[in-house]
Amino acid sequence: MTIETAIARYGLMAVFVGAAVEGETAVITGGFLAHQHLLPLGGVMIAACAGSLMADQALFFIGRHYREHPRVRAIASRPAFAKAWTMLERYPRRFIFLFRFLYGLRTISPIAIGTSSVPALIFLLLNLLAAIVWSIGATAIGYVFGHGIEMIFGRLRHIEHVAGGVAALIAITLATAWFVRRRMLSSKAARA
Repeated sequence: MTIETAIARYGLMAVFVGAAVEGETAVITGGFLAHQHLLPLGGVMIAACAGSLMADQALFFIGRHYREHPRVRAIASRPAFAKAWTMLERYPRRFIFLFRFLYGLRTISPIAIGTSSVPALIFLLLNLLAAIVWSIGATAIGYVFGHGIEMIFGRLRHIEHVAGGVAALIAITLATAWFVRRRMLSSKAARA
């Protein structure tokens, strides 16, 4: 079986699971592979949206129905939970739309929202809209990076080149995340 066949068979499921469990790196990689015509661009966006949406809805459900469970109570005692809760109280609808874009709050926020009095339908609608925007944006980043990498290295067809391109894309994504986090921490320290 060729790499193209393997990715065509399992690629979108991998994007779906990656979006649910890991997040941006899986979706950006899916966008890169779409640029290489190994995955359909629209399929990557839909799989990313569905995976992200389903994971957030499941976490919301856990917060809503198991708020007294010891594990949920342990999560609620974390500083990130308190930060999410504070932002939710100040800007409920904006926070529901934006939490997936906020570093360090992506997983804990749906649980916090689930423990609140936010109606499930409001969460679903705002979460769906945010998942659509997020999946299109993250996929587009991978697609654009794919174009840039292709301009530098030429058309990538062999597995070694695709793997190298994906590795470069992941390295760029991680370096960018590290840089943004470092800037956020230094600006936070400067304000203190």
